[in-house]
Amino acid sequence: MIKRIEKCKLKDVELIQKVSIETFNDTFKDQNSSDNMEAYLLKAYNLNQLEKELKNDSSEFYFIYVNDKIACYLKINVNEAQSEQMGSDYLEVERIYIRKDFQSKGLGKHLFEKVITIATDLGKKKIWLGVWEENKKALEFYHRLGFFQTGAHSFYMGDDEQIDLIMTKILD
Repeated sequence: MIKRIEKCKLKDVELIQKVSIETFNDTFKDQNSSDNMEAYLLKAYNLNQLEKELKNDSSEFYFIYVNDKIACYLKINVNEAQSEQMGSDYLEVERIYIRKDFQSKGLGKHLFEKVITIATDLGKKKIWLGVWEENKKALEFYHRLGFFQTGAHSFYMGDDEQIDLIMTKILD
């Protein structure tokens, strides 16, 4: 399996939108109403919103390609782009979206190696992310990577308030 990571550019916005909607839908559609899913997807992944995120100097997107196919993408934030103001020592992993056909192939671990490299290069001391309290598979994965719960915040799926656990990893 040949893997490569590439930083996304503004021209990739439609691909980011496609992968975002596909992976989010595949992961969460069975646990949420179709109205709430549609409302969230329209708000979070419309082209104007994604373009704004791509233009923010404190956010970065990366695609991982496997055999020249986009397998997943990563979005990270620092400074004011973080979805919670955690401070300058933190790097946020806002999205780690792996397409269904590429799950359980070690790509998540591969992405986190990239995250740690970026965080270290930027002089960050901690990595944090939010994960839905009902997403047991993701929680187990983050625990294995050395993350621990440091808080919680509300996440709105349409009009449904859900709880995301804030998970933190301290870098050596």
